[in-house]
Amino acid sequence: MARKKNNLKSEIVAVLCDIRSIHNVGSIFRTADGACVSKIYLCGITPSPVDRIGNYIRQFSKVSLGAERHLEWEKAKSALRVVKKLKAEGFKILAIEQAKNSIFYYKAKMRGGASKIALVVGSEIGGVPQAVLKLTNEILEIPMRGAIVRHARHPRRTGSGKESLNVSVAFGIVAYELNR
Repeated sequence: MARKKNNLKSEIVAVLCDIRSIHNVGSIFRTADGACVSKIYLCGITPSPVDRIGNYIRQFSKVSLGAERHLEWEKAKSALRVVKKLKAEGFKILAIEQAKNSIFYYKAKMRGGASKIALVVGSEIGGVPQAVLKLTNEILEIPMRGAIVRHARHPRRTGSGKESLNVSVAFGIVAYELNR
């Protein structure tokens, strides 16, 4: 189902790469609806809001609060193919990931920039696939602070502590920043 056009300057779509948790995906749908995301691509093993015969999944709807009935979404096997297609359509590709060449999300060059944005998030274990990261215009990172943080700008350093936020929380922070 397509949603009504919003009054925002940019069109934002989301690309979810191999996110296992139906609860995280449902939460992303709910947040995407609030942030006026126009479409969500569910790639790889990312669960969809409906079962194999087309019935809405109760667990999903409970978390998303029905956003899956209003947001346009599409199931896709390959995030890489989706990102290549979006890039060819003129979307600026932004990924939320921790990498050596990432920048803090609030430093992204969005003001007066792209009118079409694809926001890519990956699994909490594997992150965004390297092949997809190579196609991005920018890799965005959320700075981690506090007592339980490993290292503020780590590229996968060892030690104790948390290195990132939950994928649905990270998505929400960046999606709302893109609408600011």
